[in-house]
Amino acid sequence: MRWRVLLFAGLRDAAGAAELEVEVRHAGACVADLRAAAEVLCPALARHTYRVAIEARYAGDAEALPAAAEIAFLPPVSGG
Repeated sequence: MRWRVLLFAGLRDAAGAAELEVEVRHAGACVADLRAAAEVLCPALARHTYRVAIEARYAGDAEALPAAAEIAFLPPVSGG
């Protein structure tokens, strides 16, 4: 399956694009599989710390990827 992944802040800069189309070629793909495929597609992502959000909710690496979900890679944020 293919997912469109939105990239924000430094991740967007590292990839040189606001989004990536990432394919995972096996059934039952999870967030960790998507991360690995994205980092093969764009190795600069591997040098960054980021969280994955599915449908505007943070997801753990073991969470399954639903078809046609909105997925975003988000760098750490700080506030003050």
